[in-house]
Amino acid sequence: MSELQTIEPLLLSAVEAAKALGISRSQLYSLHSAGRVPLPVRLGRRTLWSREELAQWIRCGAVSREKWQAMKQEGQQR
Repeated sequence: MSELQTIEPLLLSAVEAAKALGISRSQLYSLHSAGRVPLPVRLGRRTLWSREELAQWIRCGAVSREKWQAMKQEGQQR
């Protein structure tokens, strides 16, 4: 791998996830509390969001967490 190539993390901190979504960290946590963003992953004490899941969620219209979970379940059953 050349020095110019960088590996993008698969999981994002709240600050990184908020930046990727174009919102503040506090807005991310407000949306999380309201059930408006996908659930994060817990690794030890860290709360992280999947980069790919956030991208898919945006492509699907940034639907509510409840609807997003149902869409994921439907996709897994196919």
